[in-house]
Amino acid sequence: MTALLTIAVLVLVAIAIWQMTKIFELSQIKADNSQIANDKDNKYNGYLMFAFLIFLYGITIFSFWKYSKVLLPEAASEHGGEYDNLMVVSFIIIFIVQTLTQALLHYFSYKYRGEKGKKALFYADNDRLEFIWTIIPVVVLAGLILWGLYTWTNIMDINDEDDPLIVELYAQQFNWTVRYGGEDNVLGEANVRMIDIDRANIMGLDEGDPNAGDDIIVKSELHLPVGRKVNFKMRSQDVLHSAYMPHFRAQMNCVPGMITQFSYTPTITTEEMRLNPDVVDKVKRVNGIRAEKAAQGLPNSEPWEFDYILLCNKICGKSHYNMQMKIIVESEEDYNKWMAEQQTFAATMASTQE
Repeated sequence: MTALLTIAVLVLVAIAIWQMTKIFELSQIKADNSQIANDKDNKYNGYLMFAFLIFLYGITIFSFWKYSKVLLPEAASEHGGEYDNLMVVSFIIIFIVQTLTQALLHYFSYKYRGEKGKKALFYADNDRLEFIWTIIPVVVLAGLILWGLYTWTNIMDINDEDDPLIVELYAQQFNWTVRYGGEDNVLGEANVRMIDIDRANIMGLDEGDPNAGDDIIVKSELHLPVGRKVNFKMRSQDVLHSAYMPHFRAQMNCVPGMITQFSYTPTITTEEMRLNPDVVDKVKRVNGIRAEKAAQGLPNSEPWEFDYILLCNKICGKSHYNMQMKIIVESEEDYNKWMAEQQTFAATMASTQE
């Protein structure tokens, strides 16, 4: 019986498809099958080009209005201001060029649309026009490139001037570990082959190196003194990571088997940044959303407070999204007080031997 019903359904479906095919064929008898656009089609396409141009400008203006508030606040490092200026100037140039070129593109698409009896004219070359549209981009791009190289050179000028604080960022799936140079501000030698979990030597420090004894290892958060230059040494235990500190406009890859470096001077403490109007507005928006979630019994509904953050900006595995650490920028006095509370590497080794 089931087989009979299945056959009947298939026959009926075949008949329905056959009838629909006949109806479609009949409907095409009076239709214009011409594939050549006429003047009316070209005119409509010209108007559509103008409509798309308006849409393009509209969505651009809307994006600036809607999403500019989610941009990062002012840079919290000395080099960050120059970095942001370069980006702003680049965006302004791109916006002006995009506005002009798109307007001309859509205008000429309408003005020179196809019309019956109109023939296109072709010019083999125009030296003056080609000179203009070649020289202007060359000059602008050369200026941006030279400015960018100058900025990059200044940012990457890592030296020991101004008595910098030496800090190591140690990356591993999926967390960060920070090592300070201790009282002598010198990091001891380290190698991943020396890692000994049982002895709490999680970073592979050379226990025979006299400079390693007063090193301080911290896994909870990164503390930095405001106004003091910091030279970061970066290592990776396993795969490629990237130390990204967006509020300081700083990013550097952490590569297994080698030490990479980055340097900057924090200029705004965490408490000062929390008073920044842009940050205050963002905190209010986020906490408003979280309050709505809390009312609905949804997760991530606890109030949020702004903190600087260290992220991994290279996809390094399934928990990459969770590889982050809080950064606290504070006064020199508060920083020294916090450092005095931390345990040295030598003290940690001694406690594991007891």
